[in-house]
Amino acid sequence: MAAKSPADGTPRRPVLSVSARKIKDNAADWHNLMMKWERLNDNGFTTANKIVNMKISEQFQDNKLEIACDNSGTESEKPAPKYNEELDKCCAELLETLKHMTKIQLKMEKLSSTTKGICDLETFHHRAGNCPAPLFHTWPTPYFYEVSLKLSEMYKKELQLKKTIVEEIAHSADQDLMMVYLSSWLYQPYIDNSSKLLLEAMLLETGHRQC
Repeated sequence: MAAKSPADGTPRRPVLSVSARKIKDNAADWHNLMMKWERLNDNGFTTANKIVNMKISEQFQDNKLEIACDNSGTESEKPAPKYNEELDKCCAELLETLKHMTKIQLKMEKLSSTTKGICDLETFHHRAGNCPAPLFHTWPTPYFYEVSLKLSEMYKKELQLKKTIVEEIAHSADQDLMMVYLSSWLYQPYIDNSSKLLLEAMLLETGHRQC
């Protein structure tokens, strides 16, 4: 790094501090992780939709078979369920999607933890008498942690819901319940609309977005 000349003057933040650079990197990481999550969510919904359609088709065929047996008047045993290779494949795909989402959520928690460490460091410096100027424009440093924690908690709760859906969707015989699972996966009730606003505000504050 080139040494500064005294003639350059001393503007408040001519170069981003170490803390500011890390916060800016974290904001970019949040953006990338949230975009990856959305792609996985779309892929997972496509897979879950296939599972539900196969389950409904199986139920329809089973009902037709039962009606045929009743009409024939024969006392035949109910046939054992057939192994559905395609259904098994889709369940494995959905489980794999969930694993990738779990990794993303853990990275989000790590981002929040890193941000808290930066906030603690800045607080320590301020106690030492240094000027508590914003790292960028207007946000106090602790607000970056508040935003990170809020986002992280949203995705943590959503991941728990998705785990339940993956565990139950292929075993449910209730069509209405399967539709609820599908809708819940797609619309992600624990990730509210403020998540995108918080992300965009953080990107704007750190200079990744321009006014």
